[in-house]
Amino acid sequence: MVEKLAGTWKMTSSENFDEYMKAIGVGLATRKMGNMAKPNLLISMEDAGVISMKSQSTFKTTEIKFKLGEEFDETTADDRQTKTIITFDNGKLVQKQMWDGKTTTLERDIQDGKLIAKCTMDDVVAVRTYEREA
Repeated sequence: MVEKLAGTWKMTSSENFDEYMKAIGVGLATRKMGNMAKPNLLISMEDAGVISMKSQSTFKTTEIKFKLGEEFDETTADDRQTKTIITFDNGKLVQKQMWDGKTTTLERDIQDGKLIAKCTMDDVVAVRTYEREA
């Protein structure tokens, strides 16, 4: 159930994120800011099956509201304009972003009480780990 992901999560580690940002086409200055940011992730359930996902950092705050399985327009933290669809598959929240003939996938699930976000672009994979805030 998506509800297990609901809450406030603080990023505790980030592996290979610079390479992932390069792979999706993020420029150097934005990558430097992105690498320094330690975002909090707020996931909540709203009315009528709407899910809210907000990423907050000193660099930038972004929020998306969506229904599972329904494509929507997303402006990403690095200002890409994507067609995005989010599904819940095998216990994972799977976010697929499509733009300019490219596709990246972000999978979020709970492992050992931590939220693990796996970001994949072609053969480049970044893993970001979050711990639930009290």
